[in-house]
Amino acid sequence: MSVTDVGEVEGGDETAAVTTAVTTAVTAETAAALVHYYPVAPGVELRVRSGPGTTYGIVRTLAEGAKVPIYCQTPGQTITGPYGTSKIWDNIGDGYVSDAYVHTGVDGYVTSRCS
Repeated sequence: MSVTDVGEVEGGDETAAVTTAVTTAVTAETAAALVHYYPVAPGVELRVRSGPGTTYGIVRTLAEGAKVPIYCQTPGQTITGPYGTSKIWDNIGDGYVSDAYVHTGVDGYVTSRCS
C-alpha cells in the first residue's frame, strides 16, 4: 500500500490538509533557522524605511539594542554610520535599514540581493 492509498483510506482531504500543514510548518521552521539576526549599533534608535534611502517614508523606529533579520540586501543611498560608509540597505521584512548601522562583521553583502 502506498502513502497515497493510506490517505485515501483515511479520508483524503483531511490527510492532505494535515500533510500540507506539517510541510508548511517544517518549511517555515527551516527558513527561520536560516535567518541570522544582527545587532543595530549601540545607542541608536534606527528608522526603518519603505525603500533603500532616506527619501523613502519611515515605516517604524527600532528601539535601542534591537537585533534585525536580514532577508536580502540591495544597493541604495550611500550612508555613513557607526559601521562605516555603505550604499547597502538591509531588507528586514517590513522595510529597509542602512547597513552602516547594522553590525554584520563585513563591509559587503552577507546575503543575497533583493529581487
